[in-house]
Amino acid sequence: MLAPVASASFEKDIEHIEILAATPVTSADLLARNLQYIYERAAKARFDDYEVAEIAKNAQSLMYRLFDLRVGLRNHLQHYEMLGLMTPDVTQGFRDVFRVLRYVSDMLGEITTGHPRVSEGGYLLRGFTGSDNNTLVNYPFYRSGTAQHFRSGDVILVRGTAHNSAAIARIGDVDSQFSHIGIVYIDPAGDHWMVESLIEDGAVINPLAKALDHNIVRAVLYRNRDADLAARAAKCIFDYVAASRAKGGKRILYDFSMRTDDTRNLFCSKLVRLAYEQGSFGMFKLPTYPTKIARKNRDFLDRVGVATDLTFAPADIDMESGFDLVAEWQDYRETAGIRLQDFTMDKLFEWMERFNYRFEETAAIKLVSTLGRFASHFSDGAKEVLSSVFPRVPINMPRKTVAVVAMLHKTAEPIYHELLKLNQDAVADTGVPLHGLDVMAALENIREREGNRIGYLVRRGR
Repeated sequence: MLAPVASASFEKDIEHIEILAATPVTSADLLARNLQYIYERAAKARFDDYEVAEIAKNAQSLMYRLFDLRVGLRNHLQHYEMLGLMTPDVTQGFRDVFRVLRYVSDMLGEITTGHPRVSEGGYLLRGFTGSDNNTLVNYPFYRSGTAQHFRSGDVILVRGTAHNSAAIARIGDVDSQFSHIGIVYIDPAGDHWMVESLIEDGAVINPLAKALDHNIVRAVLYRNRDADLAARAAKCIFDYVAASRAKGGKRILYDFSMRTDDTRNLFCSKLVRLAYEQGSFGMFKLPTYPTKIARKNRDFLDRVGVATDLTFAPADIDMESGFDLVAEWQDYRETAGIRLQDFTMDKLFEWMERFNYRFEETAAIKLVSTLGRFASHFSDGAKEVLSSVFPRVPINMPRKTVAVVAMLHKTAEPIYHELLKLNQDAVADTGVPLHGLDVMAALENIREREGNRIGYLVRRGR
């Protein structure tokens, strides 16, 4: 039997989803059920069931339909809030749908560009550049021309290439695809800045171009609908951070606790929260739908320094009805890589929960984590362990945190490369990336093969 072609089947699947997304609902249960159906239909779609050449030919149109579908769903958030339909199940449903549709769109981009990879020593694109439909623009902003210009108060959500980026994206009860967020400020001279809090530097002000050139694979531009509030928020946080970096100022360090109630130190999302809180004179507080951190296995969280069970994760901005999604960008040469990182991190956290795996330090890890700030004196092997995880160890990062992030990286890296090889084989054989279900099955095979020790993870109570 011939495989169904995209125009006859894949596009029809999208059409079913579009109809369902546009269907009026009057109850939270019905809305949650519709979102679950959309998620399952998208998650189970396998591109190798369709004619790859047809998918590639229609990819641009399909990608924009998926993007417009997500934008349309986001535009309904305020209406559903007014109707009182945003229950936890509905909120989770929206997050799941946004995530899976991004993955499907990424895979379309990979197919239509021929699955290129960044060469050894090569460079990622700067955010919001590229000629392969890298940037998808919300049509009203495209039509008005305002998507071509950043505004003070714009919020940019990004994802980097490191395994600790995947861990940050997956640390809560909500699987997300983003690890960092910052706010744009445009000064009176017209210079563009990103105010952000980085793990290694704390709260800083960087040229926007530099921030968008910092090894990111995806970025989303959000714009608050109240332009005056956004401008005040950007100015307030710019001045606040600038004062901390000036002579005599007290630097604002990165906050590993993930708490939102103490502003002495700031993690990235808390900086954006503080900006809008200051700009609104305390009236506007993010997020509306916070991320829960409720893992039974607290070992990893305790070592990282997380001291709360409710936080503002970067991707929570995706659920803010007061912000419009203006444009979304991705470098398709590396989207497969971060997707595999996401799935790897999903499984590592799942194994910690289900099978009681714990990170176990070796003598080398103890040495590196204890003397990390003096890496220039290390042996080449010790330098390699640390430099592959942190460009610089933050002055306030506890030894146990340095150790666990290093172990996480060294555990995930060989798994990632094994999955990358499987994905490359799938592309060579079928012309399409490895499906998520196949990735998860491969990860379980790795766990069964490795047994009670997976990298630095050791199973306890066996």
